[in-house]
Formats: sequence, C-alpha cells, structure tokens
Amino acid sequence: MKNAIETLLSSGKPVALLLDYGGTIDTNGRHWAGVLWEAYQAVGVPISEAQFRDAYVFGERALAKAPIVKPNDNFKQMLLKKVENELAWLEFKKEVNFSGLQSQSYIYDVANYCDRFVLQTLEKARPVLKQLAAKFPIVLVSNFYGNLHSVLQTYELDGIFRDVVESSVEGVRKPDPKLFRLAVQKAGVPAAQTILVGDSFRKDILPARSIGCRTIWLKGTAWKEEEFDETLPNAIITDFGELQNILL
Repeated sequence: MKNAIETLLSSGKPVALLLDYGGTIDTNGRHWAGVLWEAYQAVGVPISEAQFRDAYVFGERALAKAPIVKPNDNFKQMLLKKVENELAWLEFKKEVNFSGLQSQSYIYDVANYCDRFVLQTLEKARPVLKQLAAKFPIVLVSNFYGNLHSVLQTYELDGIFRDVVESSVEGVRKPDPKLFRLAVQKAGVPAAQTILVGDSFRKDILPARSIGCRTIWLKGTAWKEEEFDETLPNAIITDFGELQNILL
C-alpha cells in the first residue's frame, strides 16, 4: 500500500504545504529551550539548568501575553528582549545577582550566539524552502510574537511563502486546531490536500491531523522526554533536508 503522502502527490490534485517556523525551519528540529540553554552555557551565565528552565517558561509567557516584542523587531532584537526578561526573572526571585553591565553582557552574548546558530541553520534550510516553494504554495503556521514578517525579511526568507498565520496576530495559539484551519483557508485547498511539517508532536502533528491534514513530523530534541504514537504521522524525518526526498 502506497504511503498516504505519495498517493496525494501522485493524485494530480493541487497540494499545499503548511510549515511551522520556530523549532522546525530555524533550528532543524531542536527545541528552542535547548538552543538557548546551550547559548547560556557557552557564554558562561552562572545558573543551573533548572533555573534556566524556570526562567525560560516565564520568558515565553511574558512575550506571549504582553506586547513586548514589536512588529518591526528582527529576531536578534526579539532575543535581546527575551533573554532580558529571563535574567530579570531570576534576579527578581533573588536566584542571581548580576551587576548592570554584567547582565547586559550576558544578554547580548546569548542573543548573538543564537542569531549565529539560526544563520547557520538557514543556510541549509533556505535552498530547500525555495525548491519546495517552486512546486507548492507554502503557508507558515507558527506560535510567534507578532514580528514573524520582520524575521523572515531579516533572514531573506520573505517572498517564499504564500501567507503567514501567526498566533499573536490571530489571537489563538497552537495546539488549537483553529490556527491550522486558518492556514488551510489561506493555502486555498482542502485540508486533505495539505501536508503539515512541524517539530512538535503535540502542537503541530496532532491538531493538524485532527482537521484532516497529512503530516510529516520533524523529530528532533524535545523540551522533555515523552512517548508518542509514531504511527500517527504520515512520515517522520530527523533533518529538514529530508523533505527533498519525500516531496520533490
């Protein structure tokens, strides 16, 4: 029996792609908490992983709830605000005590580390995206902070995607299937003729599958160890570049 994706691709019907951004395109399957923790360690921020995880959760919630990130902020500017909030949270809890200059140095060093990481990752992802865009309409569907268009422009990814569905703009976050329904509408084909590619099993694969999309799971390093039913995605990859073998 042919794979459901192969059957769809050979059916002659128009096919569209829905792609996650953060954790999929920009980190090649690595959870952003892991990238940030690596950056904290690399620049010598003197905190434990448990302290970092606590600060990371606070920072994510703060940026999601309040308009801290502005629409014109590029990714590095967003990271500066994110790391500033994380360190401020730890200082507020009296778990660290940095001088002003020391804190600013850590903030800039972590942001620069992450920016370089994304640039290197996108050097491999960008040509794959362009090849996919030449064959399929692509809609980004992402939990982000209202500045995704600016991020795409900074990293020379603008013009690749038919549309962008962003949680902060739409007022709904993954794993709510509403965000995926919006993406399907913008793709212009029925859900059964869309293929979702994402790194989060719970936030991408399950909700997209629930509305009838085909799914490809980019299985990477997760926030925490969990067991998933790997028979549910139509395909599993461990590198973004593998999409060339499946879809092109």
